[in-house]
Parts: sequence; C-alpha cells; structure tokens
Amino acid sequence: IPSVITPPGCALHDGVRDASDRLLHLLLLHLHKLVHNRLAPSLADPPPRPVPFLDALKPHVPDLCAEVLRLERKRFLWHHQLLGLLGVYSPPHCAAEALAHLLTLARTQDELALATQLHAGLSACLPHLLPAALEACVSQIHAGGLPAAQVAQLCHNLALVL
Repeated sequence: IPSVITPPGCALHDGVRDASDRLLHLLLLHLHKLVHNRLAPSLADPPPRPVPFLDALKPHVPDLCAEVLRLERKRFLWHHQLLGLLGVYSPPHCAAEALAHLLTLARTQDELALATQLHAGLSACLPHLLPAALEACVSQIHAGGLPAAQVAQLCHNLALVL
C-alpha cells in the first residue's frame, strides 16, 4: 500500500508502513472469517450474507493474477491471499480461472510455485480444482484466446508441475 499512496522517490515513515501492513492483515483476516464462516451454516442459520468486496473483485481475477506474478514486496502475498479467498467464496469458477491464469502466465519457478500454493490451499475444499483449471486452459486454447507463446508457456509449466 505505501507504494500506491506515495509518489516515487518519496520516503515513507516506518510507522506509516507498519500501520498500513497491520491494517491490510486485519482486513484480510476479517475477509477470511467472513468467507470461512459461510461454509458450514447450520439449518437454523439464515442464508450466508454476500461479501460485496469479494463480489466486486470477481471480474478482476486476471488483474489479481498479474499483480501476484509481479512478486512485488508484500503486495503479491496479499493478492495471493485474495485469490484464495475468492476461490473459496465463489467456487468453482473463480478458483479455476485464477489457477488457469497463474499456470499460463508464470515464467519462473517462483511464479509457478504461487500456482501450486494456490492449488494446495484450495484443494481441500475444491477437490476438482485442477481438472476445472485445465479445462479452462483447454477452452482458452480452442477458442484461440491464448497466443502461441502463452500456449507454449502453459505446456512448459504443466510439464514442470507434473
């Protein structure tokens, strides 16, 4: 967040940086509670309430994936957590879309590790995530939605993962 709210070259006081980091951690924790408390409501409970922030993020999964793969400081970890929360909040489409994007766009081992970490974190509650992500990749290829370089990168990444 500090790099977003300050112009380039402007030094940020450590207290502001720490407070921003703490605030983001608290927001992510609150989102985590909202998402995971929705998973097992009892029959007496009212239907789970929507989480508008996550609903608003759904169309931005490709942008979140691109931000994750930038590996910029702590930001990529926050974005990665948001992808995981979106995957749990709106299965199976968001999770499969996010995993497909990460598998397609990852160029380094570190970037590819983020895809495998996302899968590991979501596979307990979404056991068919990998086939759904692969189906999304194949659909993109058949629709001509991926340039040849991205198809080659996806194949390379799948070979590395296997």
